[in-house]
Amino acid sequence: MRNVLTIDVEDYFHVSAFEGLIKRDEWQTYQMRVSNNTRRILDILDEHGVLATFFLLGWVAERDSSLVREIHNRGHEIASHGYSHLRVTTQTRQEFREDIRKSKAVLEDLIGKSVVGYRAPSYSISLKSLWAFDELFDGGYTYDSSVFPVKHDFYGIPDWPRFPFYIIRSTDGNWAPEKDSSAHYGSEPDVRSRMLEIPITTLNLGGKNIPIAGGGYFRFFPYAFTKWGLKRINRIEKRPFVFYLHPWEFDPDQPRIKGIRMKSCFRHYLNLDKTEYRFKQLLSDFQFSSMGAFLEAYSSKCA
Repeated sequence: MRNVLTIDVEDYFHVSAFEGLIKRDEWQTYQMRVSNNTRRILDILDEHGVLATFFLLGWVAERDSSLVREIHNRGHEIASHGYSHLRVTTQTRQEFREDIRKSKAVLEDLIGKSVVGYRAPSYSISLKSLWAFDELFDGGYTYDSSVFPVKHDFYGIPDWPRFPFYIIRSTDGNWAPEKDSSAHYGSEPDVRSRMLEIPITTLNLGGKNIPIAGGGYFRFFPYAFTKWGLKRINRIEKRPFVFYLHPWEFDPDQPRIKGIRMKSCFRHYLNLDKTEYRFKQLLSDFQFSSMGAFLEAYSSKCA
């Protein structure tokens, strides 16, 4: 079974936990490390013969166009992570519209190919910002991978499906998972406004969704538990999982940001020195493909 591997290309000073300490107009004063860290990931993927989807910040793409082209030329899928790493819930609708369209245009100009996938910074599409799907749909995106079905202080829609599903806009403008339409729609669904949502995979134990497929959770849990949980999803539920990591998670020598909260410090810096080893082990233990390859198989199955 081929699972989906995704890389959210942002630098250490972009993360949401630091947004109260680092202003966006100060970003250019910080040492950019994302290029070297991303190329390290590319080399590891080459060694294992794996293709992935890279969700890139437009801000990064404008400052290192060669990195974007290299990712594309090595056969990986390019998708959008927005332009300026603003959480959806902190933007106005107009600001979000401009952000996702600017990022899409920057990436498409660099690779000469349509960019159809999007992932929100910090998975920040929530029940309070479902209007984001209107903007993504109207902006030319065909799939989204922003929903994390867990409870978290920055993100999460815990009761939404754990595996890929279509989200449909009703005639009165509401969006809801297709299978849950009878419970959430105020009127009949308009099947012309339909988008594929590919949530971050969780492990369901005792009725509770446990985040297990990447990021800080990959660094927090012992690898043996991660492997057990992901194999359970493949073998028991017979579903592929969606895994994610960031280039800064491969960089234990990154500059430390001063003044951050203890919880944010723990989340960000925990076990950075173990990421690369665990990632190589993951690539040996499971099979992966890009989101685009997964979509081809999913679309033909659901047609």
